[in-house]
Amino acid sequence: MTQHVEIFDTTLRDGEQSPGASMDEHEKIQMALQLERLGVNIIEAGFPIASNQEFEGVRKVAEAIKECRVAALARSVPGDIERAAAALEPAVSPVLHTFIATSDIHLEHKLKMSREQVLEAAHNAVSLAKRLVPRVEFSAEDATRSDLDYLVAITKVVVAAGADVVNLPDTVGYTTPAEIRHMFEYIIANVPGSEKIVFSSHNHNDLGLAVANALAAVQGGARQIECTVSGIGERAGNTALEEVVMAMRTRQEIYPYDCTIHSRELVPSSTLLSKITGLTIPYNKPIVGRNAFAHESGIHQHGMIANALTYEIMTPESVGRKRSELVLGKHSGRAGLANRSKELGYELNAEELAQLYEKFIALADKKKEVYDDDLRMLIVSMHNESFETYHLTQVRTSGDDPAMALVKLRKGEAEYMDTATGDGPVHAAFMAVERIIGIAGKLEQFDIRATTPGKDALGEAYVRVDFGGKSYKGNGASTDIIEAAVQAYVNAANKYLALAQGSMEHPAIQIAQVP
Repeated sequence: MTQHVEIFDTTLRDGEQSPGASMDEHEKIQMALQLERLGVNIIEAGFPIASNQEFEGVRKVAEAIKECRVAALARSVPGDIERAAAALEPAVSPVLHTFIATSDIHLEHKLKMSREQVLEAAHNAVSLAKRLVPRVEFSAEDATRSDLDYLVAITKVVVAAGADVVNLPDTVGYTTPAEIRHMFEYIIANVPGSEKIVFSSHNHNDLGLAVANALAAVQGGARQIECTVSGIGERAGNTALEEVVMAMRTRQEIYPYDCTIHSRELVPSSTLLSKITGLTIPYNKPIVGRNAFAHESGIHQHGMIANALTYEIMTPESVGRKRSELVLGKHSGRAGLANRSKELGYELNAEELAQLYEKFIALADKKKEVYDDDLRMLIVSMHNESFETYHLTQVRTSGDDPAMALVKLRKGEAEYMDTATGDGPVHAAFMAVERIIGIAGKLEQFDIRATTPGKDALGEAYVRVDFGGKSYKGNGASTDIIEAAVQAYVNAANKYLALAQGSMEHPAIQIAQVP
């Protein structure tokens, strides 16, 4: 008999803690809506006590999501719990997730608390959380390096205080499948009333065992898996949502469990996350990587032609990757564009469709065929304009040693121009941008990749720039990689300017009024 396992997605919280994966409020909402389409049961939206921006991000996600639960993380501290509850107020189905460490190494070196003090703190935290929010999850941080009998004791305490979910995480990715299965079996067997509690497994991938450990935990009695899209997260990441879901779907005879995930949304979810964060999906990434269903070997190709089952244990269509995408061109109308956008998971209003159509026609004039990933990139890039103080209107470069660049930016109805030299065309263009906006940044990361195949592929550029001691990420897309790079740099600068206080002088030459 197939048993139900809930999917708790922490892409917006633990996943966002992955270096380079931070998201602003708008990006969190966009990703949360895709997670809702994906069919996850719980979206952990963030850690509200961390900052005002994080609080607002959680609150906005709580307002936007209607079909699944929204969770917020809090330490076992009253201030954290109250802040998390406040952020969750707009949620239709809120979950307050509170945690405290239980391993002796954490108690001694981090918390500097006794086991008894931790038991008391856990009880008080869950009791307070339960008074504020109807559903409470408790996590015993570093559970897999904790004494089993102490885990039993703290589980009894938090269940008595009202916890609905008990999470036993492998915080440092240390355990093995046999060990984690035994841990869950032992705790569940020794906690009275455990059948009324949902036990959850949260695994890190430091030894490459996160997915295997999650599946073993479910075999041991866990009925909730905490995971992230593409497995992003702290250090080596978390359990990859797409991998653990498709393992259960593909090997039902071994894992007789199912979940509410719409598997055709797996590739779109991973692709959107990559567009938002700039983190590249490895070509050989299981399920969602570009090569996951590619067959180059002649022997493999022969087998595929005879019967796809010879070398494919699932179909690309089942996870949202189409063998032949619908290709759009400049003769495609607005209705076709709107329909394709909807199929990709984007509901656009009339104004957004008009804006997208303008960008689409401009791109279609430069390249013959516009693929799904091109379209996704255009839609994601539309978000940049909500930040825009400056908008790139032209970039021209020449020479090599040194290179020279001319850049024109529009701000409101005014247009500015400046030139600069640099070690190469991209460096020169960045210098010209800085001359116009009047601030200098330190480039920390610069990545360029093609969105789709072909010589006329749309190039995506991602940058991370330090302005005033804080990092800002930017992205851009164009068939010209220098233009894409400058768009990305301007996007990062605009985010800094949007948060900066006061106005600044701009020494650029004003050359025209834009109608």
